[in-house]
Amino acid sequence: MDAIVTYVDGLDPLWQKDYERTVGKKILDKRFRDWGTLKYHFRGLEKYMPFIDRIHLVVARDSQVPEWVNRKTVNVVLHEDIMPKENLPTFNSSMIEMFLHRIPDLTERFLYFNDDMYTVKPCKFEDFFPDGVPAMKFSHNFLYFGDFRYLVHHSDSLARKALGMPATCHYVRPQHTASPMLKSQCDELYAKVLPEIMESLSPLRTRANYNQYLFLDYMYYQGKARSRRLSNKHFSLAAHSIDKICEFLRNPSTKMVCINDVHMTNDKFLDCREKLLAAFEEILPEKSRFEL
Repeated sequence: MDAIVTYVDGLDPLWQKDYERTVGKKILDKRFRDWGTLKYHFRGLEKYMPFIDRIHLVVARDSQVPEWVNRKTVNVVLHEDIMPKENLPTFNSSMIEMFLHRIPDLTERFLYFNDDMYTVKPCKFEDFFPDGVPAMKFSHNFLYFGDFRYLVHHSDSLARKALGMPATCHYVRPQHTASPMLKSQCDELYAKVLPEIMESLSPLRTRANYNQYLFLDYMYYQGKARSRRLSNKHFSLAAHSIDKICEFLRNPSTKMVCINDVHMTNDKFLDCREKLLAAFEEILPEKSRFEL
């Protein structure tokens, strides 16, 4: 089974020039800042998810790929390999998620990860695909507040439309963790709603976008994905101290963890990064086959 990891190195000067030329302003640090933790993401996958055969690293340009990445074992996928060139460059993760299933030779069952998600305890194939069916917790919602929840509802609405279901204020919100997907289902939905997807594309996130939940909702409403909570912990540096996060890493209570960046001073960022890297090196000290 394959794993897809989307990655951005906001320190790449070529990428920065692309961003400033396209957007017309400096980058937003917290969304694109590189913490140097990608190698620990890979190490966690190798150690705790032995059923993962191949990693597809999805990046904007070749200069985004860290020097330590072993290209013999990591398939580097550029945006231009799977996305319409006339819509590039893009800095919108929601847009990128519309095209991940188009990676050549992608396995039927695959897991999609953001680069701030880490595996910290042993996992089984059945955690994500019990009886071969994708599984994650789907929460039922009625009202939405804020842009992200609007995006979730918007994606849910298009999935329902593709299945001939009536419009409704209700929507489901999949758990924010590694996403188990079926390529055939993604292909099927993509073919059904391609005009809507193409019309929604934008270089930065807007309310017109859809996100990966579009594909998860499509499977769920057909009974081809089941609602079952995956073992995951979510931390935001806005609400949790770096010391608490590092304590969790050294003694994790869940199989996966997501660590979200926030606005902070550069001094605080450097201090947090140093502590986080030390904790990851302590728990995952051995190189993976995905590193040189």
